[in-house]
Amino acid sequence: MHLPQNFRAAEVLAFHARDPQQRAERVTGHCIDKGLMWHGHPAQLHIGIHPDHAEVTLTVDGPPADPAHVTRLAGHMLGLSQPVEAFEAAHGHHPRLGALIAQRPGLRVPQTASPFEALSWAITGQQISVAAAGSVRSRLIETAGLRHSGGLACYPDAATLARLDEATLRSAGLSATKARSLLTVARLAAEGQLPLDDWLHTASADTIRARLASIRGIGPWTINYTLLRGFASVDGSLHGDVAVRRGLQKLLGRAEKIDADEAEAWLARFAPWRALVAAHLWAG
Repeated sequence: MHLPQNFRAAEVLAFHARDPQQRAERVTGHCIDKGLMWHGHPAQLHIGIHPDHAEVTLTVDGPPADPAHVTRLAGHMLGLSQPVEAFEAAHGHHPRLGALIAQRPGLRVPQTASPFEALSWAITGQQISVAAAGSVRSRLIETAGLRHSGGLACYPDAATLARLDEATLRSAGLSATKARSLLTVARLAAEGQLPLDDWLHTASADTIRARLASIRGIGPWTINYTLLRGFASVDGSLHGDVAVRRGLQKLLGRAEKIDADEAEAWLARFAPWRALVAAHLWAG
């Protein structure tokens, strides 16, 4: 796969190196290996990132995958559809944000392999630290018990999680509320009432947002994070994210903390690229 001239591999590699135990994701040099479920079968995705291209392989314990679909999957995970050039042209000279953009030109938001992975990760990470969320995520993967023949565990799909019960999810470290929310979305997705994969190519962000908001336990932060990581929607306002507010506080040179309302108002001027602004605030 061709990569744009300013493609930044560091952020992508860091995102997929979140699990120090490397159960389902392994980063070696400039290569990512990820265990996932491919149409109900364990699979291992390999992405080798080079200066101007990426080499991609998907090995499935089942029927072979269509190469075009594998290319689409890898492009999605690398954030290649995100309009970073238009964003940088519009705001590269902003008196404050411009300096951050200049430090990391071409910054993209790495994405999960599927919308369900993004949604389930967002539920797991609600109101806890990244480190704590990563630990729960690792235990959830272990509890699901899916493994590819190459050795990597596979991040569970909706059908797998839908077969678990609340007590099992609690044992993996989820609170009662999160366990119920995760079971609800897993069962809705498995039954086709929450067609996340179809929405990836057909639904607007507003449609997805409205449907997710109707589910108990799914709030604005979870929705915006899911839209960003799972659907490459870069206009979600991540003003509720503590790291975004800290980054904005640093950018503005403020001694006092910035609350969610002020962060929301500041980010509003950067629509329809608010999540890309958040990415620069995270990185800064």
